[in-house]
Amino acid sequence: MNLRGRNKVTPEFNMSSMTDIVFLLLIFFMLTSTMVTTNALDLVLPKAKGKTDSNKNISVSINKDLEFFIDKEKIPEADLEARLLSTFAGDQEKAIVLRAEEGVPIEKAVNVLDIANRNQIKVVLAVRPK
Repeated sequence: MNLRGRNKVTPEFNMSSMTDIVFLLLIFFMLTSTMVTTNALDLVLPKAKGKTDSNKNISVSINKDLEFFIDKEKIPEADLEARLLSTFAGDQEKAIVLRAEEGVPIEKAVNVLDIANRNQIKVVLAVRPK
């Protein structure tokens, strides 16, 4: 008489369902990461080592035509300080990402730095990685 059970559990583990889940997650993150856009203009920035970390900061951009932009909104140079102060009203952690295109005279960038210094606003200079 054979008293052994007919159903035997095999000690093998099938990884096919686990790899399917990993590939689906990989595809999901690849697709969603390409949809993230920065709130800035497309400028040719000067090269430097390091990278810019822009969280929820205001972007001030200067293009080759010496036009000033706050985020993507074009503003006159004379109204820059007033617009920045109204944007940062009541914000304790004020920060500007300065995006000056290659070839912009340094005086224009220094003007923005001076406005930030007078109003105790932190400034980060955006560059292209080498």
